[in-house]
Amino acid sequence: MKIQEADAKSLLAAQGLPVPPWAVARTAADARTVAERFLADGASHVVIKAQVLVGGRGKAGGVKLAGSAAEAEEIAGRILGMDIKGITVRKVLVGPAAVIVKEFYLGAILDRASRRIVLMASAEGGVEIEEVAKVTPEAIHRVAAHPLLGLLDWQARELAFAVGLAGPHLRDFVKISRGIVATMRANDADLVEVNPLAIIRESGPEGYVERLVCLDAKVTLDDSALPRHPDLEKLRDLDEEDPADAEARHYDISFIHLDGSIGCMVNGAGLAMTTMDLVKRAGGAPANFLDIGGGAKADRVSAAMRLILADPKVRAILVNIFGGITRGDEVARGLIDARARQERDVPMVVRIVGTNAEEAARLLHEAAFETAATLDEAAAKAVAAAQQATGDAA
Repeated sequence: MKIQEADAKSLLAAQGLPVPPWAVARTAADARTVAERFLADGASHVVIKAQVLVGGRGKAGGVKLAGSAAEAEEIAGRILGMDIKGITVRKVLVGPAAVIVKEFYLGAILDRASRRIVLMASAEGGVEIEEVAKVTPEAIHRVAAHPLLGLLDWQARELAFAVGLAGPHLRDFVKISRGIVATMRANDADLVEVNPLAIIRESGPEGYVERLVCLDAKVTLDDSALPRHPDLEKLRDLDEEDPADAEARHYDISFIHLDGSIGCMVNGAGLAMTTMDLVKRAGGAPANFLDIGGGAKADRVSAAMRLILADPKVRAILVNIFGGITRGDEVARGLIDARARQERDVPMVVRIVGTNAEEAARLLHEAAFETAATLDEAAAKAVAAAQQATGDAA
C-alpha cells in the first residue's frame, strides 16, 4: 500500500527523524492560510507540492515555490485539479522552502533474496533513483542490516563515507539511517525512501547553520501486515485507488492485473500460478492472477467474475476450482449468478473437482456452461475460445 508524502513524513517523524514542518491543504484558501503561518515564522518562501502517488511531480508542474500567501493561494489553485499521469490532484502539501546545500538519496528496501533490510545511499539525490541505477549503478551504495541487531553504526558510517558525508553531518546521517530501518520495522514497510536527504542552510542566533534533514519521503506498506497495524489502514488514499483493487480487497480476493486475454479464477495461490503456466503452455496469456481463497461463497465468486469482466482485454475465462474448504456447488451458483448479470458475453470454461463437485456439475450442465474434466483440457478450451473471440472481433 502506497501512502502520500505527508503521511510518510509522519511515520519518519514518529521515529525521531528530522523532518521540516508541513501541512496539507485541500483548497487554495487553506493553502494561503498555511503559507501565512510559515511566512510569519520566518520562511522567505513556501513550497507547494501535489500529493499524488506517482513520481515526476516536479516535471509535471506539481511542485512550485511561492513568496507570498497570495501567490501560494494562486499556485495551489492551479495545482489542485491538475492531472498528473492520469491522477487528479486533490490536495497539496505546503511547507517552508529550504535552502539546499547538497542533496543525497537514502532508502531502505526489503530484499527477499538476502532476507534482510538493505539500506541504499547515493550522492546523486533529488533525481529519480531508477534512472541513476540504470545509467550509473556504481553511484548507489548498499549495506544489509543485521536481522537481529539491526543496522549497526559502523555500517551507517560506511555508507556516509561512500557518498562523501563526513564531519558534523556524520552523526546525523547515522541517526537518520537507523531511523529509516526502525520505520521499516515499526510499520512492516516494504520501502522507505528519502529523496532528497539534504543538507540545508538556516539562519540561527550565531549566523547560518547547516543541518541534515529529510525533505521528501516515500513509504510503501505491506498490505498483508496491515491487520497488525489497524491505525495505518486509514492512510490508504481511496481517491487514487483502482476501483477494482478496492472491490477485491472488500471481498478478500487476491487480484493482480496482467496483459493477456484469458481471465483466470482459481482458489489457492499455488493452483493459480499453475493455471497461468498451463494457459501459457497452451498458447494463451493470462489476463490476471485471481485467487478467491478458501471457503469462497457465491457472493465472492460473483465479485471475482465482475473483476475479470471489467477488463476489456478478456476474451475468455478459465475457472479452475479444487474444492476442499471451498464447495463446488457454491462456486457454481456464483458463476451462474455472475453470468446472468454480466454486460458482455465472454466464453467461459469451468473445471471444478473436489467437495460437492457432482452437484456443481449438475448446476453447470443445467445452465449450459462449458466444462472440462482436466486442467489441461480446460486451458486448451479457454485458449481456443479466446482465439476465436479475438478473430471474431477483428
